[in-house]
Amino acid sequence: QVQLVESGGDLVQAGGSLRLSCAASGVSFSSYTMGWYRQTPGKQRDMVAFITTAGSTNYADSVKGRFTISRDNAKSTVYLQMNSLKPEDTAVYYCNARPPVVLRRSDYWGQGTQVTVSS
Repeated sequence: QVQLVESGGDLVQAGGSLRLSCAASGVSFSSYTMGWYRQTPGKQRDMVAFITTAGSTNYADSVKGRFTISRDNAKSTVYLQMNSLKPEDTAVYYCNARPPVVLRRSDYWGQGTQVTVSS
């Protein structure tokens, strides 16, 4: 059974930092592209950052230079370091695991962790 468990969400003041973690189980972690998405009420879930199996990263323009995604394959964990947080970063953050195309499986999602940035 695949499980993605996020942690690290909190209430923080603007300009502060948080680190989100997502621990995966039930998957061959090193074979999956891992990502973070976020969603606010009434809006679609948007990609924040992802990291490929080779370690390549990609970021939404709104977080470039402030957020850093990383992975530890030995711990089956992906991280999102968030610095210089802004009120507009407030959202529920979801961990995503994208299987290799050859497996023809849908993405896996965590339950989400709330990040609230106060002004």
